[in-house]
Amino acid sequence: MRMHPIIPSPNLHHSDPVDSLLEFRQPQFECTDLPHALKIEICIPGVDAAAVEITTRGPDLVVVAHKPHPVRVNWQALHLEAAQRDYQLNLRLGHGLNLSNLTAEIASGVLTIIVPKRHGFTHHHTARFVA
Repeated sequence: MRMHPIIPSPNLHHSDPVDSLLEFRQPQFECTDLPHALKIEICIPGVDAAAVEITTRGPDLVVVAHKPHPVRVNWQALHLEAAQRDYQLNLRLGHGLNLSNLTAEIASGVLTIIVPKRHGFTHHHTARFVA
């Protein structure tokens, strides 16, 4: 069972605070169905293009965005452990899209991914979050 990221896990109180930095958090995103493509906009503030990994596995799209992790002496007092986690988004896009021909660009903290539809697939498409 996966708990909501705002609700602390009972095990976090006894774990090493550095371990929580290795976990991911899901970024905000929006999908727009275009006539010949699916447009996915992912909010990843503070991440530059070199720190973004986009992977496809069958009908799934996985985006990992690594945030810079500056070392701060007072990070525990500021409760920055959750804010410093890298982003990861898993979407099940289905077989109607041509994931091998996707394009991506990042500007002002928003990663925009355009995934063209396969020939003959112009119906409404819904991306689903995969846990």
